[in-house]
Amino acid sequence: MTRPGSASASHSGLRRTLGVGDAVVIGLGSMIGAGIFAALGPAARAAGPALLPGLAVAAVVAYCNATSSARLAARYPASGGTYVYGRERLGGFWGYLAGWAFVVGKTASCAAMALTVGAYVWPGQAHAVAVAAVVALTAVNYGGVQRSAWLTRVIVAVVLAVLAAVVVVCLGSDTADAGHLALGGPSGHGGAGGVLQAAGLLFFAFAGYARIATLGEEVRDPARTIPRAIPLALGIALAVYACVAVAALSVLGPEGLGRASAPLADAVRAAGAGWLVPVVGAGAAVAALGSLLALILGVSRTTLAMARDGHLPGALAAVHPRFRVPHRTEAAVGAVVAVAAAAVDVRGAIGFSSFGVLVYYAVANASAWTLDPALVRRVVPAVGLVGCVALAFALPWVSVAVGAGVLAAGAAAYGVRRWAAAAR
Repeated sequence: MTRPGSASASHSGLRRTLGVGDAVVIGLGSMIGAGIFAALGPAARAAGPALLPGLAVAAVVAYCNATSSARLAARYPASGGTYVYGRERLGGFWGYLAGWAFVVGKTASCAAMALTVGAYVWPGQAHAVAVAAVVALTAVNYGGVQRSAWLTRVIVAVVLAVLAAVVVVCLGSDTADAGHLALGGPSGHGGAGGVLQAAGLLFFAFAGYARIATLGEEVRDPARTIPRAIPLALGIALAVYACVAVAALSVLGPEGLGRASAPLADAVRAAGAGWLVPVVGAGAAVAALGSLLALILGVSRTTLAMARDGHLPGALAAVHPRFRVPHRTEAAVGAVVAVAAAAVDVRGAIGFSSFGVLVYYAVANASAWTLDPALVRRVVPAVGLVGCVALAFALPWVSVAVGAGVLAAGAAAYGVRRWAAAAR
């Protein structure tokens, strides 16, 4: 089978147009998205005053995953991310399992982000707005990855401006209390279990750096660009998340933050800046659009890689002759997400998506373990692998059960297909 990037496949490959700045912006568009506007509340309910340690745990696991992903992406600069790495380093099944977890989980996340846009823009017609958002962003992606990078740059700038306003207003208000940041107060679940569950929920927002790796076939000089872009994007996102978490905790406290349905809107209201609430709502809608744009990019590229290997219909492997994008895959992903956003409310699928993403990165770390036998080079992927497994099973039991069931169904489908091929 011809691999992407080979001489015989170059005529049908994607166009390499993204530099370090573009790749960082796409990663930030995924990480600094709607999650920061919603994830702090559930995480605070789980960890109580230990929210910041939970954020630190999520950041450590994300750093390990980012480092492993960067090393692998430099070695295998093709679309597909961990699907490709698992296939090349561990075998076909593990690559398939990672790809399955990513595509199914992130497709649900796409629909959730679309519904978030609808909820903020026009609550009474949330489903209709969600479908319109999916159609519009699919059209943007269809026109080429550079258009997507340009739009993501605008979205990231708007969201960062809104978050900066939230931080300044909260930390400068009379209601800010540094005592709310102490670890010794009343808590939610608390303890190590609460910290791990909070880290698992917050990890969902960090997972955007995978978009950089899944776009490996569209990055210029990937061996240099990807290892620089992934940790840079992660570092910026961590700094932003830490500032926002400290600001929200300082005015609401862990209990108030845990009860908040719209944490940042409640924070600026408690800080006496009610005029900023509509701005925060608009920022949340724009952030959800950015997340949706980057998610569609990532899911379509992983689907492309799986179609190239025959795990999905071969027609999805086509690349547009002019725009050099996987146009059939993008259209198919957009259609599935639009149907889901129109028919169901999938916001409850965020827990399952976190489970799937953690399984995806567990495979990435296991793959990176095989790159170099030197013990010092294996410490980071080992910590990442253990961290992913621990956070995955610290999630709410419903998320774990549903996630494990969907992965088992995918594994069964893989086994049936292999059995049928052997029988033929």
